[in-house]
Amino acid sequence: MIDLQMQKMMKEVKIYTDGACKGNPGPGGWGAILFYGDHEKEMYGGESQTTNNIMELTAVIKALAALKTSCHVTLVTDSSYVKNGITKWIHSWKMNGWKTSNKKQVKNQQLWMQLEKETLRHQMSWKWVKGHAGDPGNERADDLANLGVEQEL
Repeated sequence: MIDLQMQKMMKEVKIYTDGACKGNPGPGGWGAILFYGDHEKEMYGGESQTTNNIMELTAVIKALAALKTSCHVTLVTDSSYVKNGITKWIHSWKMNGWKTSNKKQVKNQQLWMQLEKETLRHQMSWKWVKGHAGDPGNERADDLANLGVEQEL
């Protein structure tokens, strides 16, 4: 946990993330844009055989891992799967031995564990935006994710 004095000294970072997949499964990509003050960093990558949800999770994990110190992070995603998974569902999954309410194994468990580990380093605020609805940060993250797909085609 992050103490109160550390919170006051933390950098404010805003991150937009997105994932993309051509076919599901199929070639996929992830993209992220990190904003800190006047600084901006774009990141992207891809995998030859993946799913959209894996790419959505990977975008967030890679973006948070790129932060060298603990920060106050506002994470903007168009994935309700990611937002709800990390803010709501993960607590029940862990209590139920990584099983869903239907008693099935949680998909992408290792990625959820990585994501949780990354979030614990930061003070997180999560924001969902509708995809392809004109939000400039979300649109750019989508463009980057598609660059990741293109490098895998």
